[in-house]
This record gives sequence, structure tokens and C-alpha cells, in this order.
Amino acid sequence: MDRNLALEVVRVTEAAALASARHMGRGDEKVCDQAAVDSMRKAFDTLRIRGTVVIGEGERDEAPMLYIGEKVGSGNGDAPEVDIALDPLEGTTICATGRGNALSVIAIAEKGGFLHAPDTYMEKIAVGPKAKGAIDLRKSPTENLRRIAEATERYVEDLTVCILDRPRHEKLVKEVREAGARIKLIGDGDVAGAVATCFEETGVDVLMGIGGAPEGVIAAAAIRCVGGDMQGRLSFRNDEERERAKAMGVDDLEKVFGLHDLAKGDVMFAATGVTGGDFLKGVRFFGGGAATHSVVMRSSSGTIRYVESTHSFDRKPNYGW
Repeated sequence: MDRNLALEVVRVTEAAALASARHMGRGDEKVCDQAAVDSMRKAFDTLRIRGTVVIGEGERDEAPMLYIGEKVGSGNGDAPEVDIALDPLEGTTICATGRGNALSVIAIAEKGGFLHAPDTYMEKIAVGPKAKGAIDLRKSPTENLRRIAEATERYVEDLTVCILDRPRHEKLVKEVREAGARIKLIGDGDVAGAVATCFEETGVDVLMGIGGAPEGVIAAAAIRCVGGDMQGRLSFRNDEERERAKAMGVDDLEKVFGLHDLAKGDVMFAATGVTGGDFLKGVRFFGGGAATHSVVMRSSSGTIRYVESTHSFDRKPNYGW
């Protein structure tokens, strides 16, 4: 894939972030999400690609746009053919309530590069580069913390574990506390939590727990680019979800997916902060425009670029913001 594509994609996440940030803290999750979806879809028309959404807003009958299987981009026969995993607003609740770590995210891979994850839950563990190879989802949280501490030459008591604040994690939280590690509970947005493990300045060392499977694939793409590590195992709520997974090509429902199972080949990742968080600033509005903060990453080179942009609304295309 053309390396310049990653910088083009960030314009799409910027458009979605600007649109959803307009509604930050107003308490309406649907409005926040719809604004992001509408703007992202319009912005895709500026990209010279032949893209297929493989992780998106749901099935075609559930989502009018950015649905799984939708073709996006304005490219013709000689434009690159890519698969796209996206979340126009990762963290709808935290955007609607004005809390931190809401993002607009897109990952791009060569065709067939992403696990076609069903819309179900996934048990996850993610770490940064220093703990690569130390994690094993088949082992207990206590054992994983011990291995991570050994790999990073620290005590378990020095580690900070990011966990979604959900009733289903009561047992996990109890075990992590008994092991001696510190905990950062988050209300939503475990893509940001997973990616944060790869940046020491965030203070997050490991993500543990159960979150969305599609978000797991997106997080894996980012972690691939930075050199971290991640594993995931699908966690089904009912037989219908199991059958759907089989229909999407998942043969072993108990399989522990490694990082390259989730996102393989040449991968690019772009994210723009909607609300301020661990490693990206949120959208800041001023008279006649706004400022955004984004990150762009490529797996082939390991390059990480931060992009701070100033947008003048009287000179830019109107994507709904």
C-alpha cells in the first residue's frame, strides 16, 4: 500500500471527530454517533481507493452506511484495493457524557488482512513492545501479570491494568487487586485502552477483560504498527452469535487469536481524538474553526506520526460539522 495513504486517511478520522465533538456532553449517544458516521462516509469519497468495509457499523439491514461489505472510496480499476476496519466514534457514551478517550478510528489492510470478527464480545489482553511475547490468554491474570512484570523488569505492584468498568469484570478486578497491580477502570473505549499500553507516557501497561470483538481487531491493527502484542478469544452471549461466527468463517470457536490472526500483512492505522484522553487531545473549537490531534501509524515501517491540524471552516468542505 502507498505510504501516503495513511496521511490521506487521517482526513477522514478528522472529519468524523469534528462532527461528533460538536455534540460532546449533550447526553445523546445516537446523535453523537450519527454525526460521526455521516461525516466519515462523506469524507471517504475523497480517497482514491477501492475499499471494502469489513469491520463497520453492522450488517447492511442494521446500518444505512458504513455497513459490513459496503464499498467506499472514489478509486477506479487502478486504485489500491483494501479492507477497512473502522469505528467513526469509538466511545459513544463517553462522548455523550463529555468524558475522556473518545476516538474516531480507521485501520486499513491489504485485502484479507483482518479477521472478520462477528459483532460479539472478545476476551482480550494487550501489552506494549517491552512485554511482547510474555502474554498468554490461556493463563490466569495473575500469571500474566507476573510474566509482564518480569519482561519489563518491574514488580507486579508497579503495573497498571486498564479494565472496562463492567459487572462482568468483578472477578477479574478482584484477582488483579489481590495480585498487587494497580487498576485504571474506564467507562468505555477499550481501543484507546489497548493502544495506550504501547505508549509509556500514558502509564497503562496492560489491557485485560472482555470488550467488543470488532474493536479488538481495530486495536490489533494499531498494536501491530507499534510493535506491541495482543491476544483475543471470542466470548459469545448466545447460540445465535456462535452460528454467526461460523457463518463468517470462524471454525474454532475457542481459538485464541494472536496479533497476526487479528490483523496481518501491511496495516495502517489512523485515529483522531474526539475528547481528550491518554495519548490524544480532543477537538478544540475556536471562532471560525477548530484544532484536532491525530496519530497515524504504519506496520511496514513502524513510523508513528502525530498530526496537529487547524481547520478553518470557511475554507474546508462541509462534512456536517
